[in-house]
Amino acid sequence: MSTIRARLNIERDGFSLAVDLALPGQGVTALFGHSGAGKTTVLRAIAGLERAPGGFVAFDDDTWQDEARGVFVPPHCRALGYVFQEASLFPHLSVRANLEFGQKRVPARERRFDLAQVAELFGLSELLARRPQHLSGGERQRAAIARALLASPRLLLMDEPLASLDLQRKREILPYLERMHDALSIPIIYVSHSADEVARLADHIVLLQAGRVAASGTLTETLARTDLPGAFGDDAGVVFETVLAAHEEDELSRLTFDGGSLYVARRREALGSRLRCRIHARDVSLALERPRATSIVNVLPALVTATAATDTPGHALVQMRIGSAPLLARITERSRRELGIVAGMQVWAQVKGVALLN
Repeated sequence: MSTIRARLNIERDGFSLAVDLALPGQGVTALFGHSGAGKTTVLRAIAGLERAPGGFVAFDDDTWQDEARGVFVPPHCRALGYVFQEASLFPHLSVRANLEFGQKRVPARERRFDLAQVAELFGLSELLARRPQHLSGGERQRAAIARALLASPRLLLMDEPLASLDLQRKREILPYLERMHDALSIPIIYVSHSADEVARLADHIVLLQAGRVAASGTLTETLARTDLPGAFGDDAGVVFETVLAAHEEDELSRLTFDGGSLYVARRREALGSRLRCRIHARDVSLALERPRATSIVNVLPALVTATAATDTPGHALVQMRIGSAPLLARITERSRRELGIVAGMQVWAQVKGVALLN
């Protein structure tokens, strides 16, 4: 499997970055953390926009920086695309001409993507004649991403591409990013401080805190860790990969995962569709016996695997397994103590809210 390596040490204005990363060369890797954690600095160093003293950056067999051997490949010679927070389209060119600018950087025989294909993927086919000033913020950013892809990069870097958009525009563009993830076999490193974006898009996550790697791993396992509650705060929770198995008569749909089933409001997707769900720890309550009279439809048997304090005094985080799927519950420490919840116990998890991320 291909790998992206980045060993970086940067000291600047009281900020210290020291990371040694080995990232999967497929899917979406999120660099996640609060402002000032070092996310953008890592991305710029991988792109060659910032030169890390003594640094090392490589993608598979291509070494882009190795200071020990005097190697530094300039940004325009690295086979990557970079999407900034602002769209940065050429205002005097139409959308088509902006896309063609990206495409013309690559000889025709080396082009991986077709302009019409990419325009269709990002919903730009009807907008190709427009100038950027006549597009919405979401449309401009979609055009910027499409232009970066038409340069046929081997790696796409995205620096908080939704940060400058309002909530409505973010909701508009997220499905296009999901479509890109599913349709194109290009690795993406995605910088964000939004837990919702990461839960929706990422396969792998690197948590940065104060210039250091606090955690790195698959999205599912990393979100379920109990030693990182302060990183996600009230957004602590897990992601389930599910399959749409059935439509029920009472306007509910049944989703299956390795460990059981979840019921959600009726979905329009075809049976067999894969759907990603997010369950916040705050939306899970626990019982020692199966509840017999409850309005909550999702009640699942679970095995407690760990407990930990949270960043909120008087609360506890309970980690569980339902089959192979991890689950978190955020309850009061009093409830944990009175129920005697410890690792190894069998409990019933009542899931009060299931957020579909597709």
